[in-house]
Amino acid sequence: MSKGGIKIDTNQQLEYLLNYLIDERQENIEIPEDIIQKKNLLRSLMNVRPPIPISEEFLDVQDEYLTNEILSKDLVGVEDIGEFKGKLMLWKGDITDLKVDAIVNAANSKLLGCFIPMHNCIDNVIHSASGIQLRLECDKIMKLQNKDEDIGKAKITNAYNLASNYVIHTVGPAIPQNSKPSELDFKRLENCYISCLDIASQYNLKSIAFCCISTGVFNFPKEEAANIAVNAMKDYLKNNETSLEHIIFNVFSDDDYLIYRNILFGD
Repeated sequence: MSKGGIKIDTNQQLEYLLNYLIDERQENIEIPEDIIQKKNLLRSLMNVRPPIPISEEFLDVQDEYLTNEILSKDLVGVEDIGEFKGKLMLWKGDITDLKVDAIVNAANSKLLGCFIPMHNCIDNVIHSASGIQLRLECDKIMKLQNKDEDIGKAKITNAYNLASNYVIHTVGPAIPQNSKPSELDFKRLENCYISCLDIASQYNLKSIAFCCISTGVFNFPKEEAANIAVNAMKDYLKNNETSLEHIIFNVFSDDDYLIYRNILFGD
């Protein structure tokens, strides 16, 4: 990696990125020696950073660092996914490992990503791997829109340093604790999937990977959500012309995998 024409290694990249973000905050934060701790601190500082302008030099260093992080993983393309039925596919793993046209982000209504340092929600994971630019682009969208994102709608952005080409952001319904989803919640969740498919088709995309929308901190019951997702896909493919050839249900937990496997393949 070169900064100002001088080659620097991963540790030096981290030092530069950390010093920039710490100086920007005007705080006295000690940079750890351990490289894993440095990576975690960088992610945390990126997570809490507001969508304000940043230098091109920072982005150059960040982009090469994050690209190398992605390339060091075992990336997965549609040809590597063995479980499928027609255009519908099932894959368990980290959605940022998928080399597809678009991945779907379960966003919140502000559409700016998760600001909780190191939080393990999909919104945080995607923004952390993509880079600072993703929040900046989302901020532009929201300023033009001048209101919170509606539940069931979707927006598309570049993916920046991810293995995918685009990120499609959608806001699912949130279910209060100890409550059951209403008919409106069911419809809104279905609309999330349809809105994402519509955008993917408008952009002539061939492959899209969906996370499990609303089933994390938004508390939608997993089995009901999975049935809505699969039925929405089947209905869409039956009733619409689409460029999509591969629709991937990406799950992370064993429970979600078994639920989707049973719905898709009946075993």
